[in-house]
Amino acid sequence: MADKNPAIAGIELLLVSMPFNAGRRINGTESVDEYNASSQTFTEMESLMVKVTDTDGRTGWGEAFGHRTNPASWAALEEVVGPFYRGRPADPWTSRHEAEYAFHAFGRTGPVHYALSAVDTALWDLAAQRREQPLRRLLSESARDEIDCYASLVHYGEDPVEVAHHIGRAQEQGYTAFKLHESSVAAIAAARTQAGPTAALMTDVNCRWSPDEAARAMEELESSDLYWMEEPIFPPDDTPALRSLNQRFGRISAGENASGVQGMIEAIRAGSVAYAQPSVGKIGGISAMLEVFSAGAEAGVAVVPHCFYYGPALHASAELIATLDRNVQLEVPFLQWNERLHALHGAGPRVILSEEPGLGFHPDDEILHRHLTRHATLS
Repeated sequence: MADKNPAIAGIELLLVSMPFNAGRRINGTESVDEYNASSQTFTEMESLMVKVTDTDGRTGWGEAFGHRTNPASWAALEEVVGPFYRGRPADPWTSRHEAEYAFHAFGRTGPVHYALSAVDTALWDLAAQRREQPLRRLLSESARDEIDCYASLVHYGEDPVEVAHHIGRAQEQGYTAFKLHESSVAAIAAARTQAGPTAALMTDVNCRWSPDEAARAMEELESSDLYWMEEPIFPPDDTPALRSLNQRFGRISAGENASGVQGMIEAIRAGSVAYAQPSVGKIGGISAMLEVFSAGAEAGVAVVPHCFYYGPALHASAELIATLDRNVQLEVPFLQWNERLHALHGAGPRVILSEEPGLGFHPDDEILHRHLTRHATLS
């Protein structure tokens, strides 16, 4: 008999590392640092997955950000956050405040928060399974079953010819919207020429400029008609500077590196972003994303979840996007994978979402264990 109030019986941590090919023809001089996941120094992508089992025997999945900070995120899960959750209600509504309050002194973002994000997502997966609904339908009766994707390209060393080539590759696969990780006028102009005048074209410059430099760059890039300019300044959560740029140019996007959910909401309310981009594996999981959605709707600011994942956070992002406006697309890394861990991995430019209850995340066990680099069961 199912428990009316199931508890968290077990937590597993799984670190998976899967090789990919970005299709680069040249390795040029980069304008991004080696810690950026779009850098040519990355040839494998890691996914730090959390598997939560409740006392009814159900399994929910979550994912913590990520990439080269995974050792710290793992430690937070194994030593602090995971032990806190064991034995507590397997329910996101009743556990979130307790968890957030317990760890608030450890920061409103960073590895502890990434760990909380993973467990929260897993608990929402379990909640939707208990109600025998896909997560998107638990969240919204009007959720879509199909969503469009945009191609998130890696960094090509600001080389205009190479950038145009990869926009062309994405077009051949059916994509009509593209995000760059370039910051030069020549590279972005080449992308616009290849993409065509009506395609949605964005760029993430990874906090490259000061506010004054960003203003000059946006003037120079006016003819490229960018859909959004992502994280133009450092620090990425300088709300007044972003507000000034957004008031002058519009099109400013940020949020992946917001100072927690409250920082993202404050940026929305301040008019600092035209597009809010929280990341489910960073900001506090699905619970936090729903708070941002509500704030965006209230302020009339579009929320477009950031997603450079291939594990459960990819599924979570897709399910969340299905509850938003039809114009909101799923970000998918434009990479070639030797193997696909699950049906959504490497999919696009349009995907049909699973009818399975919860997140619908069902990895191929053989592929998962082949690329498993670290595993722990918390006791």
